[in-house]
Amino acid sequence: MDEALNVLEFLESSSDIAVGIRLIIATFFGSLIGWERIVKRHSAGIKTFALVSLGSAVATALNIYLAQIPELSADVSRIPAGVVSGIGFLGAGTILVTGRQQIKGLTTAASLWVTSCMGMAIGGGYLVIGVVCFALVMIANVILLHLSHRVEDNSKYMSVYVEVNKNKGVNKLIQTLSAENCKISSMTKSKEKTLQSSDAAIIVDIDFDRRRSHKEILDILNAQEFVNYVEEI
Repeated sequence: MDEALNVLEFLESSSDIAVGIRLIIATFFGSLIGWERIVKRHSAGIKTFALVSLGSAVATALNIYLAQIPELSADVSRIPAGVVSGIGFLGAGTILVTGRQQIKGLTTAASLWVTSCMGMAIGGGYLVIGVVCFALVMIANVILLHLSHRVEDNSKYMSVYVEVNKNKGVNKLIQTLSAENCKISSMTKSKEKTLQSSDAAIIVDIDFDRRRSHKEILDILNAQEFVNYVEEI
């Protein structure tokens, strides 16, 4: 126990070797978070997250080093504040709104921001908090993601993107949903280009009379001859 505390105390010190080890840890943790993102085929992957974590750790370590030089009178909050705002611009580049009114990239942007905070904690010698932050990010992105999907799949509300035949396809869609006791709360025409030129793209918001599987509704719509494509959004 004493040896572990001594190692931790050394790693949290300001010696060059300790700082170098913390940079390696920050890079490694960042790459693991990026690996989880790239497995799900998101825009920012291993290299991006590793560099964000490393850069944040270096910036924080540098800030602490400068603050220890009496002649400079450096503000210890200046560089970390710049890192946080700078990562905001980087994260914004991963967010996009599709023609199906889907917002993609929010989780990746949030992960980038938290990874930068993790890197700053590790770079500043707050090693235990950095490790806890890494563990919580992985829990949120892996375990909570599955829980979120399970809750959403059994929600009483659902939004679907449907491509139907222009020839009375919309009317047939309304009739099919009504037969399944599904209330249409809104229906809008999408500007998304359809797979077939003879189709119309529709976004439908549905309210269920009871909790039911969203996959069941998708299967019902997919089985209709007037529907050529359907996807939950």
